[in-house]
Amino acid sequence: MHKLAATAAIAFTLLVPTAAIATHNNSQNHTHQQVSAQPRYTPPPFPTSGTPTGRTRGAAGRGGDCGFKLPLTALAPAVEKTVGTGKATYVWGQTIAEYPTFWFYIPAANPSLRSVEFVLQDDRDNDVYRSAVELPAKPGIIGVRLPSTQPPLKLNQNYHWFLKTEIAASCDRQDSTIAIKDSVEGWVQRVSPTATMRSQLKTATPEQRLDLYAQQGLWYDAIATIAEQRLQQPENAVLKANWHGLLQSANLSDMTSQPLLP
Repeated sequence: MHKLAATAAIAFTLLVPTAAIATHNNSQNHTHQQVSAQPRYTPPPFPTSGTPTGRTRGAAGRGGDCGFKLPLTALAPAVEKTVGTGKATYVWGQTIAEYPTFWFYIPAANPSLRSVEFVLQDDRDNDVYRSAVELPAKPGIIGVRLPSTQPPLKLNQNYHWFLKTEIAASCDRQDSTIAIKDSVEGWVQRVSPTATMRSQLKTATPEQRLDLYAQQGLWYDAIATIAEQRLQQPENAVLKANWHGLLQSANLSDMTSQPLLP
């Protein structure tokens, strides 16, 4: 996970069978894992008040003019909604975490990447948290976690997040370098898990936890779960498939092959 001013890593404990009954049974279990359905994100109902609009793709680099194959991207679900007589893009998701992690694809690295800033505001545009993000060593996907030194997210309140970057890039045929400022933005709402869900989470394996989060519309918890697993086991085929399945269900297929950066 990438660092803010202070960053805490999320630890996930893999549950390992305590006894190996027989080689045949173990093979069956392995086969079942390989063919198990990939997780699919089911969006929760949108809030009845407010318009949590945003954008998951930065403006710079669209079409490759600035040398980026892909633009700055927030790994968050985006849904087109009809608002009045027009359309708007809602970028909104839920979490049960007091200190959620937000995931972004950064298309550049040092030395061309000059700055990355994460901002979290309440629904009245007041800053809740603002901090520079440590610059990644190469282009890829980073996780930005709200530090536990800050007040936790309040239940049932919408928060507006932003990731802002400045990149020195050549965007014309004369190869002159300019500073490009770009940003993505969206919303998060913390909700309380039901008693049933709390009980299920106590005994769930990481894979079951991922499925539960995705089915219940808890995007930020789902992506954090699989991202942290993949950082620990980057070559695990089952985790790769789950990562692909979750991102594809949120229309983020072009992010599946991008590297996850610690």
